[in-house]
Amino acid sequence: MSERPRWQRYTDEEKAAFFRLFDELQNNSEAARRLGFKPSGTYRWLQQAGLASHGQRGTGPHPGKERYVELRKSGISRRRAAAEVGVHYRTAADWDYGARKNGNRRYFTDGRIVDYTTGVTTYADHTISVDRPRLEKLQQNLHPRLVSLEERERISDLSREGRSVRQIAAALGRAPSTVSRELRRNATASGYHPYAAHRKAAARRPRPKPRKLVTCPRLRGYVKDKLAARWSPEQISRSLSVEFPTDQEMRVTHETIYQTLYLQGRGQLRRDLAAALRSGRARRIPRRQAQQRQPRFSDPMVMISERPSEIGDRAVPGHWEGDLIIGKSGASQIGTLVERHTRYVMLVHLPGSRDATTVRDALSKTMTRLPTHLRRSLTWDQGSEMAEHKKFSIETDIPVFFCDPASPWQRGSNENTNGLLRQYFPKGTDLSAHTVEELARVAHELNTRPRKTLDWDTPAERLARLIDTAA
Repeated sequence: MSERPRWQRYTDEEKAAFFRLFDELQNNSEAARRLGFKPSGTYRWLQQAGLASHGQRGTGPHPGKERYVELRKSGISRRRAAAEVGVHYRTAADWDYGARKNGNRRYFTDGRIVDYTTGVTTYADHTISVDRPRLEKLQQNLHPRLVSLEERERISDLSREGRSVRQIAAALGRAPSTVSRELRRNATASGYHPYAAHRKAAARRPRPKPRKLVTCPRLRGYVKDKLAARWSPEQISRSLSVEFPTDQEMRVTHETIYQTLYLQGRGQLRRDLAAALRSGRARRIPRRQAQQRQPRFSDPMVMISERPSEIGDRAVPGHWEGDLIIGKSGASQIGTLVERHTRYVMLVHLPGSRDATTVRDALSKTMTRLPTHLRRSLTWDQGSEMAEHKKFSIETDIPVFFCDPASPWQRGSNENTNGLLRQYFPKGTDLSAHTVEELARVAHELNTRPRKTLDWDTPAERLARLIDTAA
């Protein structure tokens, strides 16, 4: 048969016929000659399928492979079976995984091509050059948790019948989210086709995948320029959607920027990172779970769970709850103190700062004005302003208990009072403008207001009774 002209393309049926004849003859040139194909073209198909080394003179299946397969079926371990037939453990692993070796590359049945020289994994689309039986072998499922080709065929059939996602999931014994994700991620413009979906899913398997900042030079240049201008990764990520509202290629999350920088930080680049990132770190600090978090302060905290039960039932006066209310842009603050038994309020003037030393001194000055029997304990959240809680306790003889993270209900009286105070000190206003006298006036109004929880007594009346009783 005469050879086909170079300009004429081969059909899928002709390629499938070539592979059937090649399986029979195990010789590329002879199979191509009989069909009138270019041997160089058919050899390329064999390379793509990982079969280029088969059918050549002096090569062929290992004489011990059949024996190895029998040993493995009998339950013998891979290492022992490999030693008995005299092959390397890696060769035995290739046999188990159905991999074919060609030079420094190994071709796996799911389409992966692993280059052991560079360590790079790629994916080859074999569907254009293999017939149906070989395609099913190449696309066999790797793990039960992955959707198999047979399941994708059922999804396609049931979907055409008009079944809902939940009905399809029930028929397959899968979660509805699995079916929904499969239809969303692996469908094409013309609909859901099982073989195309299987190839698309397999193409996403190889790891590691190239990072977006590596594959997109324009995006990489933008990020590089902004880092040089001392922008944070989050600022860069947010600005991209503003400057390029319709260009989806110019999108990257701040986490991707961090991962790319920290992964590639070596040598001089590591020193450059210290200048580009505000943290000055060229490596990440691991984040722990809440139950494994590092201590908040250098001095150990006494948690609310260790607080005496008499504080919890509000029966004994003198136990206080405290917090800060924050002003505009976090630049100003007022300290709030509420007595749990009487709901009596005291406001702490903090016009300049809320650092630990300033808060400690202001709280000490406010609390020491009270009689000794009315300053038994203080409960606060884990804000950094209480870092010097131990010094505060030494100066005032008042123990400090700390709430659990993100648990404002453990200071219910204080949270309620802070809500009332927002009538006087609205959010988004400058709280440093309020004087000591004005804070005293606001506290007096709250303390002389009848409270339902006190049987319509005022906090000032209840506190006065306690002082008179003690006297």
